[in-house]
Amino acid sequence: MSQAVLILIKPDGLKKSLTGNILTRLSETKLEIVAAKMVRVSKELAEEHYKHLKDKPFFGEIIKYLQGELHDRKKVMALVYWGKDAIKKCRELAGATNPEEAESTSIRGSYGRITTTGVYENVIHVSSNEPEAEREIKLWFNPDEIIVDLYATKDLVLKEITNKVWR
Repeated sequence: MSQAVLILIKPDGLKKSLTGNILTRLSETKLEIVAAKMVRVSKELAEEHYKHLKDKPFFGEIIKYLQGELHDRKKVMALVYWGKDAIKKCRELAGATNPEEAESTSIRGSYGRITTTGVYENVIHVSSNEPEAEREIKLWFNPDEIIVDLYATKDLVLKEITNKVWR
């Protein structure tokens, strides 16, 4: 069965110029990229993304990490991969969340580290299951930014909307 998964190449992955390496590794899955963009991560977006960790002592640090404050790279690359067993395939390639426990051949095992403050700089986020993938994809992407219809949508007619456009 086809499923979607959110992938984030985190600020440390961008700072270390690992985007090409990570995308090459993910291409081994034979999945289709159905959405991709660079995102400037607001505090609100980071907090909503990691809301399940709100009570953890490292919550503040992980928010700063995702926002790029620890790496002077205030952006992430957000992607949606789609296809058969997408979550399982991508999570296997990513490796364990803790870079020290990840297989050395995995993305996190190859490129991740733990900071002296205990933050896992694991270069990549991969949705953990289907409900989380749906929540995260809807958080990071609008329906028009994804080239397949993943979830039910509705048309909303808005008036007096201001959009930034090119001069």
